Amino acid sequence: MMDKNFKAYNEAAEILKALAHPVRLCIVKGLLEAGSCNVTFMQQCLDLPQSTVSQHLQKLRTLGIVETDRNGLEVIYTVSNKKVKELIQILL
Repeated sequence: MMDKNFKAYNEAAEILKALAHPVRLCIVKGLLEAGSCNVTFMQQCLDLPQSTVSQHLQKLRTLGIVETDRNGLEVIYTVSNKKVKELIQILL
């Protein structure tokens, strides 16, 4: 018989897998330190192509780790998942 919490385990595992990538971990840590920022700022900090940073951000958005706020043409990212904030504080 499957545990009732199996869905919660799957969700937690997906979040952990997303954070296990060094670039995504760096993005989340940087967002927590800055509070919020746009892709261009992250791209310059990470020294990666904007398309690469955007792909990583999309993965984080899909899992509800980060959320966006549009300011005209600019998209501002922030970490929205409280558990992820706590996890990053413990890890780093």
